[in-house]
Amino acid sequence: MNERTAEWPTQEVTDQALADPAWRPLPFVEFALKFHGRCNLACDYCYMYEMADQSWRDKPMAMSRQVIDQFAFRLGEHLRAHAGEVRGASVRMHGGEALLAGADRFAYAARALRAAAPPEAELRLVTTTNGILLDDEELLEVLREHRIGVTVSLDGDQEGQDRHRRYANGRGSYDRVMRGIEALNRPAYRELFDIVLCTIDLENDPLATYRALADTGAPAVDFLLPLGNWTSPPPGWTGRDGGTAYADWLIPVFDHWYGTVPVPTGVRLFESVMAMTLGGHSRVEAVGLAPFQLLVIESDGTIELGDALKSAYAGAPFTGLNVFRNSLDEARLLPGVVARQRGVAALSPACTGCSVRDICGAGEYSTRYRAGTGFLNPSVYCADLTKLICHIRDRVLTDVARLREHGATAG
Repeated sequence: MNERTAEWPTQEVTDQALADPAWRPLPFVEFALKFHGRCNLACDYCYMYEMADQSWRDKPMAMSRQVIDQFAFRLGEHLRAHAGEVRGASVRMHGGEALLAGADRFAYAARALRAAAPPEAELRLVTTTNGILLDDEELLEVLREHRIGVTVSLDGDQEGQDRHRRYANGRGSYDRVMRGIEALNRPAYRELFDIVLCTIDLENDPLATYRALADTGAPAVDFLLPLGNWTSPPPGWTGRDGGTAYADWLIPVFDHWYGTVPVPTGVRLFESVMAMTLGGHSRVEAVGLAPFQLLVIESDGTIELGDALKSAYAGAPFTGLNVFRNSLDEARLLPGVVARQRGVAALSPACTGCSVRDICGAGEYSTRYRAGTGFLNPSVYCADLTKLICHIRDRVLTDVARLREHGATAG
């Protein structure tokens, strides 16, 4: 047994789950296609090109029509097999920089995927982009024609964006990205605009960053904690000494956002914590106990687990499966999938007794990694998440109590 196979989760996780009569594996409903394996930016924090897993080097530059067709077949097969459990699925054309694949490949994929899905299944198509090519009229027309939503990565104002999201020659990307966002905001394409994703940089002013994101006109924003773990901590992390640098960055943003009426844009991280405080569900991987139902399809048809795992160690997302040889169902009993569908039963002892357990959910899975033991740990952001969640929870519950008191008085 080598070092990696000894790390959690092992086959024992699957065996224990199968021995539990109350548990059953869930189907997959989210898929990320590695539509193009290269990028026109050289962001220095990129999990794909700059972190532990460098498997992109051995993959085709772009997803071929043969791989698209085979995945479409597997998707239809999976949705029909689980017609009683799921209404549909979400497919995200991802990268690298997905738009490098070109308008024709997007049109081909959209037609193939929609044709393969059962008529009763709702299929949502989305792409994630750095925004640089969004001013291409042909691409925008194809995205509009095939109802492909657009997620844009943007780290805030010009200073914040250009600190990390630069071209290989060191030139900043802000001006070009804003030109793309301006094109996306034109009336013909406005409905495609889905969300802006921002990776937090502690050097950026939090309120200036939030305002810059809100000013894009995106209907929603999400703040992403930089990928890191106990073995390779995130930049500026102070959690080993109980510090909460990331919570301290996010809390002023929450207070400003929460106190603005009406809010100009949704913030998914904040909304998810608020929803779970009131008995609802999370919409982000960073918090909550929602079961894992996502697979990545690499440009060669390889089936992998979530992209964020590339930050842990080389080979962390590997499954040994491929759409040309294997059905999507065959991934359901992999230990790395089962461990993320077991909820509280698969949390570390340090998490199970925590007062914010059900809201935090131990944090995003890849951030729990520690060399030698694996993923059976709290998130490296444990202290940050606890402080942020308690702050949001307490504000929300105080306001709910005040509203109930006011309602009782008025009645």
